[in-house]
Amino acid sequence: MTSIIAHRGASNYAPENSFPAFELAYEMKADGIETDVQLTKDNIPVLFHDEGLQRIFGVKGWITQFTLDELKQLDMGKSFHTEFAGTRIVTLEEFLIWIKDKPLILHLELKNNKIAHKNLEKITYQLIKQYQMLDRTYFSTFSDTSITRLASFDEISNIGWLTKRSRRDLLAYALSIGATAVHIKHTLLRQQLINEAMKNGIPVRVYTVNSTRLLNRCFSYKVNSIFTDVPNRAFAVRKALYRSFLS
Repeated sequence: MTSIIAHRGASNYAPENSFPAFELAYEMKADGIETDVQLTKDNIPVLFHDEGLQRIFGVKGWITQFTLDELKQLDMGKSFHTEFAGTRIVTLEEFLIWIKDKPLILHLELKNNKIAHKNLEKITYQLIKQYQMLDRTYFSTFSDTSITRLASFDEISNIGWLTKRSRRDLLAYALSIGATAVHIKHTLLRQQLINEAMKNGIPVRVYTVNSTRLLNRCFSYKVNSIFTDVPNRAFAVRKALYRSFLS
């Protein structure tokens, strides 16, 4: 069965990569949560998508230019809706403490394709290992170099190569750089690709899948996972589809 992974939490309903979004995703019966990891100026891994702070915080500058204490003073909720005013940035460690006792898959996207965070892979890996969550954590990145680094850690076996660009040797290329799965933009979804991946035992996960039409397509193609901003809709579509298969 195709897994439903909440993209930055239930980010259509609450500020992305925030505890309200994560809590909602859990309540909406998502199978897992996807979130983004970057390093602060003082090398603390935090969950944040953009390299810059303007869109979420309304502040100029890069995440790497601020310490965790400075970032914790900023409000990431009021720009989404006033009811979320006072929402703060989440550290990876805070998130691991929250998710550890919940039956959720964890997908971590390492945000190092535009800013090369030194030691992001090592710091993230060590924290996941410390919390004994390597067995249910999936790593992904757009950066080929980062994938190679992740593959160098013996205990990491779930590495997804993120791509939005079409190429004829997509699966072969992903394997050649050390990835064990491909995470493709929905525009690249083709039944032939899924069939080839299944034949070779390569998981295919698709982002970002929100419309009912696209959800149905992904579920009918039997992709391994979908990343969605609307996990409640995805759950309802999957439930209806599988009910029709059984009837």
